[in-house]
Amino acid sequence: MDIFSVFTLFGGLAFFLYGMNVMSGGLEKMVGGKLERVLRSMTSNKFKSLALGAAITIAIQSSSAMTVMLVGLVNSGIMELSQTVGVIMGSNIGTTLTAWILSATGIQSGNLFMQLLKPESFSPLVALIGVLLIMASKEGRKRDVGTILVGFSVLMTGMTFMSSSVSPLADMPIFKDILVMFQNPIAGILLGAVVTGIIQSSAASVGILQSLSLTGSITFGMAIPIIMGQNIGTCVTSLISSIGTNKNAKRVTAVHIYFNVLGTIICLSLFYVINAFVHFEFVDQPISTVGIAIVHSLFNILTTLILLPFSKQLEKLAKITIREKSVKEEMLDERLLLSPSFAIAECRNLTIKMAQAARDSLLTGIGLISDFDQKTADALTKQEDLIDQYEDKLGTYLVKLSSKNLSHNDSNAVSELLHAIGDFERIGDHAVNLLQVAQEIEDKELSFSDEAREELRVLTQAIIDILTLTTEAFEKDDRLLASKVEPLEQVIDGLKLELKNRHIRRLQNGQCTIELGFVLSDILTNYERVSDHCSNVAVCIIQIKDSVMETHGYLNEIKTAGGPDYTEAFNTYKAKYSLPKLAEG
Repeated sequence: MDIFSVFTLFGGLAFFLYGMNVMSGGLEKMVGGKLERVLRSMTSNKFKSLALGAAITIAIQSSSAMTVMLVGLVNSGIMELSQTVGVIMGSNIGTTLTAWILSATGIQSGNLFMQLLKPESFSPLVALIGVLLIMASKEGRKRDVGTILVGFSVLMTGMTFMSSSVSPLADMPIFKDILVMFQNPIAGILLGAVVTGIIQSSAASVGILQSLSLTGSITFGMAIPIIMGQNIGTCVTSLISSIGTNKNAKRVTAVHIYFNVLGTIICLSLFYVINAFVHFEFVDQPISTVGIAIVHSLFNILTTLILLPFSKQLEKLAKITIREKSVKEEMLDERLLLSPSFAIAECRNLTIKMAQAARDSLLTGIGLISDFDQKTADALTKQEDLIDQYEDKLGTYLVKLSSKNLSHNDSNAVSELLHAIGDFERIGDHAVNLLQVAQEIEDKELSFSDEAREELRVLTQAIIDILTLTTEAFEKDDRLLASKVEPLEQVIDGLKLELKNRHIRRLQNGQCTIELGFVLSDILTNYERVSDHCSNVAVCIIQIKDSVMETHGYLNEIKTAGGPDYTEAFNTYKAKYSLPKLAEG
């Protein structure tokens, strides 16, 4: 083995790691958002959590990424520590699929069908299909599939490079002397842990071991401790990601470490105790790539079967270990940026909370106009501060997300949220404006006439309904509900004009005062602006699905065209929110 073989080995490792990164990124784009919703709904039961952890890790091809996601979700307060234990165990099982895929490199047969199963045989074809899909599709699902195929092909090419670079080692006496050192189980565990910890990929370290196994110099006795050490080494990624998190997020990492360390101790102890009595013949025999995949799977499945009943005890052990004071939870954890689809889903959940807070603030502001209370007013002011925090955190986070390599759907989702948070923040501002109007009415002891109060009641109900409709449409991402907002907004515009005209008549007849006119004008202006922001959110929901954000053009089109659905909704709202008739004379 010369210096060029070493270069080939490192180059192969680079190809492998890059291919794994590209493939897992593409897979996550396709399924990340859906998996986030499933993750939150299926972690109440440890068996469901186990299956879910395995499924997600198979889908995104990275147990490290799965654990980092869990650290981020717990640090944000979205998940509890108890919900993550089963998922961690399942992710260890899911990650074994990679070893089975890589084991195809060891296929030796003259049969044409069997030869086609070897990576070096089908990887070029997979790469060609992937490149064609990427070139033919500017964005969308086909492009993501193409990215996955190219990533897989690069990964397999890296595996081939590593295998060819280490093949000369079989004839080197010094290599056999070095291997003697790793017949000691502790040395094997340390080797597996250190190598995996350095490259931060258990899949890559397993791939290196499988490449070495093709030399015929690696025995089962050597490979078993190394494989178990690789599982311990994969904890390094989650350990790094937990730096600066709160205590529960650190405990996720502790559970991950304890699970792998205890699993290694238990499984190795059982293996050597049984071997002392039975004397397994295969221990000194060379291990194949398939043999490594089998050992890897058996170890993770057996560890899970042994420790799953003690998941509560693992959780308690983590709590005993991590005792420091809690760090304040972040609204959105930066670690989730590593998984954009998950991060976008959490941004949407937080934006829904923001929408609900804005709605509740405005309803509170409306209530204060007729029944002022200082404690309620103070609570509204605090709520407005929270809404401002939502906008600041979400805006900053979404801008960071938009710089990531997002799928077409994810890019649309980020755009929708960026548009929506501004409108919800302004609705919160109008709630504070109404509070100031209510304070003025209270301080100056002003009172509207019975006619004005009844007219204002009709408009107020329309505002409450459009706000409720908009919030519900956003929560459900429902285009049908959103389409009902604009007709109501037009009715509200008409009501505002009519209320102003009626006030002017009363003013001319000496039935109202200038001072009350200013107050009424402030209320009507804020109401109209709120309905405008509701319209913006609704249009965003409708248009973002088509990647079009020409709000004014869209609104002008539907107002001018006046389709049958729009006209019917407009007439229904107009009848529902009709003002009382003016008194004659």
